[in-house]
Amino acid sequence: MVFTMHGFSNAGYIVTLGLLSLIGSMAFWFRDVVAEGTAKCLSPKVVLFNYTLNIAKAITEEEIKLALDYYYKNINNLKISKDQLGYYLAGLLEGDGSISLPAIGNTTLNRVLNPRIIFTSHINNLGFYAYIQSELGGIGRFQLSNKNTIRYIIGDIKGILLIINLINGKLRTPKNQTFNKLIDFINKKYSLNIQESILDKSNLASNSWFTGFTEADGYFGVKIIEAKPKSDTRKRSVSTNISLIFRLDQRSWDKPTSSHMLPIMNIIAKFLMCNLLTYSTKESGEILSISISRLESLKYILFYFNKYPLLGIKSKDFKDWEIVYYMIVHKEHLTEEGRLKIKSIRSNMNKNRTI
Repeated sequence: MVFTMHGFSNAGYIVTLGLLSLIGSMAFWFRDVVAEGTAKCLSPKVVLFNYTLNIAKAITEEEIKLALDYYYKNINNLKISKDQLGYYLAGLLEGDGSISLPAIGNTTLNRVLNPRIIFTSHINNLGFYAYIQSELGGIGRFQLSNKNTIRYIIGDIKGILLIINLINGKLRTPKNQTFNKLIDFINKKYSLNIQESILDKSNLASNSWFTGFTEADGYFGVKIIEAKPKSDTRKRSVSTNISLIFRLDQRSWDKPTSSHMLPIMNIIAKFLMCNLLTYSTKESGEILSISISRLESLKYILFYFNKYPLLGIKSKDFKDWEIVYYMIVHKEHLTEEGRLKIKSIRSNMNKNRTI
């Protein structure tokens, strides 16, 4: 183009050649970009998964020790009995855990790949999972995958066999199918003969499975409705109302097994003597929901969790929730002083908790 501006002979041919070269290089470049983006080995899902792994950060032994010390001093100093640990872990795995199964055989670098059992939780629960690790003899490792999420990963064969022995026959959800695939994998790879896990159908009140499941997915809430006078848009005045709620939500479908969660949620609803409700969200689709606010039903929940205590950070929410329960029973929520105390308690529960 510069040659053309200065009147050089044959400058037009040079401009045309340069333009064709530019278009050709862009066409070939974009062709390669599209091919790489749609290739199986570089699908967006795999790229994002690898990116997540790359930013995961190992949690040091010193940080784990400090979290465990803090846990014993400020969160929970209870001990779970050996006979209940397996039920508790089964419920915890079915709520907050996953099982990752690689292909059988060695990699091109001749590395032996083992499956992984992964528990995922909020950073506030690091002390709790450090306690679980200590109860399991120190197996597994910890990762911080972002600012607020920790992963407790059990990937060595010794640790996996320990977990299999502890929770075999104690799972209740469709995740038991994935667990049996894990057993089949271990049997084939290490020439073992571990029996497959039979879905547990025992009474929920007889063990701590529901405690572990609630640790992962349960919610203890305090609902406060402030008093409102009559107005042009409000025909009746609204008096102050304070109530408690226990809630447990689950997606209706377990994606890894393409199985419905309705059977186990019906069992839980029957156990808690309440109705099972459903609602839908754009992100998760149909949700199965258990929601309880009647004091008589909450009394039963109180009895269960005092018999089989929560051990994680959610135990603090339960203890605060229990205080409000007895305040309501004794009518303290009807006084101004009582309402102020309840508001103060609620301000540090669930997402607002600072440990």
